[in-house]
Amino acid sequence: MSDSPFQLDPALAALTGQGCYADDADLPGALHLAFARSQVSSGMIVSADRAAALAMPGVVAAHLGADLGELGRLPVNPVIALHETPGFPVLTAELIEAVGQPIGAVLAATRAQADDGAEALCVDVDQTPEPAPRRIASQGWHRGDPGAGFARAAHIVEATLRHPRLAPSPMEPRSIAVRFDAGDLTIWHSTQTPHRSRAMLARILGVDPDRLRVIAQQVGGAFGLKASIYPEEVFAVWAALHHGRSVRWTATRSEEFLSASHGRGLTSRGRLALDAQGGFLALEAEVTAPLGHWLPNSALVPAWNGARLLPTGYAVPSVRLQTEAVAENRAATGIYRGAGRPEANALMERLVDMAAQATGLDPFEIRRRNLLGAEQLPHPLPAGGALDSGDYATALERLETTGGYAELRRDQARRRAGGELIGIGLAFYVEPSGEGWESARVTCDGRRAHVASGSSSQGHSREAALNRIAATALDRDPALITVTCGDTATSPEGIGALASRSTAIGGSAVHSACLRLKARRDAGETGKITEELRYENNAQAWGYGAWLVMLSVDADTGAITIEQARCIDDTGVVILPEAVTGQILGGFAQGLGEALMERLVYDGDGQLLTGSFMDYAMPRAADVPALHMDTMTTVSPTNLLGAKGVGEAGTIGAPIAILNAACDALAPLGVTQLDMPLTPGRVWAAMNATKDNTP
Repeated sequence: MSDSPFQLDPALAALTGQGCYADDADLPGALHLAFARSQVSSGMIVSADRAAALAMPGVVAAHLGADLGELGRLPVNPVIALHETPGFPVLTAELIEAVGQPIGAVLAATRAQADDGAEALCVDVDQTPEPAPRRIASQGWHRGDPGAGFARAAHIVEATLRHPRLAPSPMEPRSIAVRFDAGDLTIWHSTQTPHRSRAMLARILGVDPDRLRVIAQQVGGAFGLKASIYPEEVFAVWAALHHGRSVRWTATRSEEFLSASHGRGLTSRGRLALDAQGGFLALEAEVTAPLGHWLPNSALVPAWNGARLLPTGYAVPSVRLQTEAVAENRAATGIYRGAGRPEANALMERLVDMAAQATGLDPFEIRRRNLLGAEQLPHPLPAGGALDSGDYATALERLETTGGYAELRRDQARRRAGGELIGIGLAFYVEPSGEGWESARVTCDGRRAHVASGSSSQGHSREAALNRIAATALDRDPALITVTCGDTATSPEGIGALASRSTAIGGSAVHSACLRLKARRDAGETGKITEELRYENNAQAWGYGAWLVMLSVDADTGAITIEQARCIDDTGVVILPEAVTGQILGGFAQGLGEALMERLVYDGDGQLLTGSFMDYAMPRAADVPALHMDTMTTVSPTNLLGAKGVGEAGTIGAPIAILNAACDALAPLGVTQLDMPLTPGRVWAAMNATKDNTP
């Protein structure tokens, strides 16, 4: 433990250039790594010649797939039934399954020399037709008798939602720096899960985990993209072991578009049955989730969440759900901020808005009639698990009141009468946070304390939150408490930062360890005291909330302008209010991106057409409108802190509220179907298609 009570805040360290990201690791004499990548989506390697690459200045080695021998596979979390497991080719030796797949690797004295060497690798490929997409995982659940519910329905509404494939695009791309030291490796890795990275690297490469130390000191964003090990990262570690040299690799932005994991892309279809009073009788839903040519560890989670959250916070007696994951010759698809939560909530909320239109009920009113009451919680879901706690109706009522909903509707009617296209969109959402365990070690020596967490940070104020938890539990000045995480050599083993679990589970671990330590201190124990424990939550904590959006559509161009955006969120007990605000705002920006502009596109030959920010539109600061935020607090009974997740709230609630508002705006024109992103061209085409079909 340092003698100084002062700890530089990680955010301040990053802003002042004093942080250490993976690419900042000091590795004198390290070899730089670059990859040759496939230019076709399907084919066979006929021959390869590395002579030209080896002749390039500075090149030390050039490798092909056959050099690696037999390596282990990356395990996949089987949250739904997995029928087959695609391979995990670090460098493919024969079969090519995606554009951008690594087919060769070059190590050189500089990055530029490695790039030149990779370009000089001569690999002859016989291009073949792409195989048909194939279902490799599926699951179904049901409750009650949906058939009977639909048979006696007064109204039935149906919806199909096609979510765009997205590029998570953290500010820091994938990066790894491997220091070789007499057979042991210290690995600076831009990852959300340093302990998992260490375990998976050891397993795939067949080495003793004790030889590997993984450090994720600072991570410049992740959003799920960095929750898994990648083939390029495995190769970097293999190369360090094989050559007995330090190795480093940082992806270019083009490589991120081509070979980092993508998000979303799900297609959801649903039917909702209602009685004459607008009460929900039955729900049927089918979800199809795309996968790439290899599976990240959490690849099946979007398919799972996309169905198992249904019917979200509503009381629906009979439910039938089916989900499937389909592999194709594309980049890997995995978890991205929300990971199926936005898709499940979007389907339900689109159906609810359509139900309001079918029954003539106001969108707020139909939700009031069908949301679960506080007295009905906890409430089991058809796919397992249970909504833990909350007051859904009060959240909705507060949003209606603070948002001035009645006045918005009057304003909408006035402006519509003047010929404007104005829409109001509402969305309720639920957000399950992670489950499982985390660890903490707390040491007190005199007035000072040190917290080592098994959780980790991806640039989201994790250390500050844990500091506040420890200061409160130990009843001492936060300035006397230091917090570290993200280093497998100095932190206890943990899972990491994903699924909005860091506060609810990781924070509860710190809280519990601090309480135990304080009890020992209060009982009279003196000297240096340490408490270390593994904490496991009882069940998932479910945040929830509602969003209200008012927007206008330009009748000539189809351009959308968001005029008002409001939300209310119940994230349980709040530890760091400023961090909660930041999480909601950041999620809103990403949700806005999905709703209005972001989309990855492949052509019929598997070529990525949106491989740079010249082609793939991300929101800039000027594109993000003001967001009015309100909060509620319902304690979660599932963890010691009573906290709920918030990291994905904005990506869940915002897109469907915007989509519902756009559909509302265009309803007078007869538009019944819109797909995100709601680009001006798409909206204009939808508007004009109804004109063309008018008799």
